[in-house]
Amino acid sequence: MEITLRSYQEEVVQAALKGENSIIWLPTGGGKTRAAVYVAKKHLETTRNAKVAVLVNKVHLVDQHFNNEFNPYLGKAYRVKAISGDSSDKDLFGRLVKDSDLIICTAQILENALNSSEEEKHVELTDFSLLIIDECHHTQKESVYNKIMGRYVEKKVRKERKLPQVLGLTASPGTGGNKTLAKAVEHVLQICANLDSVIVSTKNYASKLKEVVPRPRKQYDIVEKRALDPFGDHLKLMMSLIHEFMPSTVSRSLREVGTQDYEADVVELEKTGVKEENRLITQCALHLRQYNDALLIHDTVRMVDAFNVLDEFYNSRSNKLLDGTDFFLQGLFDENRVELKQLALDARYENPKLAQLQRTLLKEFKENKMSRGIIFSKTRRGTHCLYDWVNANHELQKVKISAGILTGTGTGVNHMNQNKQKNTIKDFRLGHLNLLISTSVAEEGLDIAECNLVVRYGLLTNEIAQQQASGRARALNSVYSVVAEEGGRELRREFTNEYLESLTSNAIDQVQSMSPREFRIKITELQQTAVLIRIEAERKKDARKRRYSPDQVHLQCRGCFVFVGLGEDIRKIENSHHVNINPEFQRHYRTGKQVFLEKTFEDWEPGQVINCRKCGKDWGMEIKFKKVAILPCLNIKSFSLDTPGGKFTHKQWKDVEFQVTEFDFIDYMSSRFPDLDLDD
Repeated sequence: MEITLRSYQEEVVQAALKGENSIIWLPTGGGKTRAAVYVAKKHLETTRNAKVAVLVNKVHLVDQHFNNEFNPYLGKAYRVKAISGDSSDKDLFGRLVKDSDLIICTAQILENALNSSEEEKHVELTDFSLLIIDECHHTQKESVYNKIMGRYVEKKVRKERKLPQVLGLTASPGTGGNKTLAKAVEHVLQICANLDSVIVSTKNYASKLKEVVPRPRKQYDIVEKRALDPFGDHLKLMMSLIHEFMPSTVSRSLREVGTQDYEADVVELEKTGVKEENRLITQCALHLRQYNDALLIHDTVRMVDAFNVLDEFYNSRSNKLLDGTDFFLQGLFDENRVELKQLALDARYENPKLAQLQRTLLKEFKENKMSRGIIFSKTRRGTHCLYDWVNANHELQKVKISAGILTGTGTGVNHMNQNKQKNTIKDFRLGHLNLLISTSVAEEGLDIAECNLVVRYGLLTNEIAQQQASGRARALNSVYSVVAEEGGRELRREFTNEYLESLTSNAIDQVQSMSPREFRIKITELQQTAVLIRIEAERKKDARKRRYSPDQVHLQCRGCFVFVGLGEDIRKIENSHHVNINPEFQRHYRTGKQVFLEKTFEDWEPGQVINCRKCGKDWGMEIKFKKVAILPCLNIKSFSLDTPGGKFTHKQWKDVEFQVTEFDFIDYMSSRFPDLDLDD
């Protein structure tokens, strides 16, 4: 199939066609991926022993790029293969690379393969002649893209040869949160240095680009704050009673309730309680976070949604009461439950943002029966609450609004599996659905039908997300609506993002106007600095990993502080799953429901949920390894680590300060069944 490019696409691929490393900067809907397919085709045609890797940052983009772009145009002449974390092929990645001309995969799969010592899985960067990096503005800080490109830049600084050509794709590199032109220029230069690339955009055909990607009409749908808020006031009263239950020095340090700042404060407070083994503080902090979540939901969707969050939380805990703190907190909710529910159902005090959202939707869907829209909401729970509201709203049903939810993949309650995600997008494209209620997953990369209405509802995001969301409104005469409270944080952030969008453009102009020599000198300086920082960070990381001997580290349940094992009992499987191999550990937990995962794994399958026998805290799940060994697989967030240097909590196992060795199946089976002779 022949690839035809528009004039502005032809302009932005010129550097890549000359074999230069470049970042293509085009807005959402401008055809960046098609331009990349064209570059890949020319590269495969003209480069001896060419091998292309297309890297994406989200699983669903692997199949999308394969089915919609690379395979239709290149599949007949070349061996094109798509591999994601859901593919069983990923375990043979090294072999597949050898047998393919073009591989599309998540960046994490390439990173795993670069780290792997197994011949079937391992690859080197020099095995490829071209790397195409989608949504390349993520190539910064600790991202997987930047880990891959960090290796690349280090090899370049060491003057190693045969490095692949790099092609980055982005709708916006952003300003990195900077608000001055000089700092924004530094950020753009850093992205260029990380990708070892110049940044290119259309100069001669900007008017043609505007025709193809028209800007939507932006409108601010502003609502006044609730005049009276008895439900919210009652929640705040209950929170104040919990504050009084805690030591006064603790409650005085907390910021305003119902804000992200308050959430950050109670998260830190819970960690402090764990370190001090003060269960009163840890439990009060956990419960205050639930109340704060309810206030944030109350500010965004219906009062009944906020009530349900608390009701579900307390129903799940009512049979796990350990001490006086638990009885106080459970009793406080139980005593106020009936009154809270009555207030939540009083329509006089409902969220005014929802009334405004209803007016915005009705205007578009009444005027145009073929309307398509997306509502962007902050959280997965928020999308489900809005979906319930749309389906329960008689006025919206009258204009035939058919809504669907689109959120990220995962295994949690409000996550979607990959098939459900694909089906939702397909139904939207075919017109079976005409309104998507989505988290940020639909902002970036997804091939979604053109919309004439995009609504950002109660969102606090950066200028990149704002531009990508706006780019979803690609139909002629489309509307981009911001539903927000007068004088609220969302409105202030939206105005800031408009300024930062303009600042990004000015920063790119300034970088592009640098002389080639000035640009090269600056990029080389940034790269050399980055390599030195990376080497030092790796050295510190290795030292941190060996700070304590595994037998010095005591694991305690984060819910009740009971001692449950030692660091020397922990082993890792596939460098990501951490199991306790001590048979004594079993007496500390109970098993619950069977876990079902969409993915299948090479050596193991999920078993049952496990919970602390004393307090009921969720610890993770059992896994069945090679169909014979039942091993408890632990979530580090459920434990605190007591070390000679103090007590610590961690979000990820990679942050622990002791060496975790790889699980040895033969050694494990030999220790469990000493009569087995496994040496012969």
